[in-house]
Amino acid sequence: MDTLYPLLKAFEGRAAATAGRGKDAVNEPMIRHWCEAMGDTNPAYTGPEAIAPPTMLQAWTMGGLSGHTDRSSAYDELFALLDGAGYTSVVATDCEQEYLRPLRPGNEVTFDAVIESVSPRKTTKLGTGHFVTTRMDVRADGEPAGTHRFRILKYAPAPRPEDPARAQAQTQAQTQARAKAKALRPRPVVNRDNRGFWDGVQEHRLLIQRCASCATLRFPWLPGCNDCAGLDWDTVEASGAGTVFSYVVMHHPPFPAFDPPYAVAVVELAEGVRMVSNITGVPYDKVRIGMPVQLEFLRVDEELELPVFRGSEG
Repeated sequence: MDTLYPLLKAFEGRAAATAGRGKDAVNEPMIRHWCEAMGDTNPAYTGPEAIAPPTMLQAWTMGGLSGHTDRSSAYDELFALLDGAGYTSVVATDCEQEYLRPLRPGNEVTFDAVIESVSPRKTTKLGTGHFVTTRMDVRADGEPAGTHRFRILKYAPAPRPEDPARAQAQTQAQTQARAKAKALRPRPVVNRDNRGFWDGVQEHRLLIQRCASCATLRFPWLPGCNDCAGLDWDTVEASGAGTVFSYVVMHHPPFPAFDPPYAVAVVELAEGVRMVSNITGVPYDKVRIGMPVQLEFLRVDEELELPVFRGSEG
């Protein structure tokens, strides 16, 4: 008999958040960032009569890294009960949204959330656990704007039968790989679209793609031309001269094989395209926008050589 489920079911209908308030009013910058990230060019989301994309409904209620202070204790109590029963893993399964009215810049968003349902114990490929569904009712300037349902599975991972010898070999391989990774820079991803660039680097040549149809130069390497959509191309070799277009100094977090602080710059080549690279030859705090730089090739380990740019303080 499952003695836990009645305790879980008692949480149904309890508030997860009451009189919550969005950290920001509906605003044009967030709408723009969302549309750029999603590649959504619908004209309804721009201009003086703009509305927010309906699928942003949850975005206006999210608490960010600092979270919300208006969440009730019921949700934490429910999770503590599940954790105590061994259902310590969690995975989001699905969400449902219902839109009641469009949201416009300036709308103040408020919301209430409730633990809508807790399922009986279910067995999935991931393991055994309970589905927990939370419903959030969203308002804009006090009027109902939509409903967001979010469902997760709190589960105990299914045991995986493992051959002891194989498990030991995998552990050793993972340990060796981690030790090697600590000493080496991350490897660049080389594929059929950019292999020609990396072949050029091995020959100490910085190659830029040139569209065969309109002669537009492009970097980084892409399968087609952004200007005319042409698919045929050849290459030109960069002279190596450039200037610092913008830069950042990396202090934190530290990464294996990197020794902070160091400068990472967007370099504008004499040919007009830009690329991201390290600046060498000058202290990190001497790098400046507009600084002239010259291409060189830096061997960072036995297997990897990278194009970088040497700066000049003069």
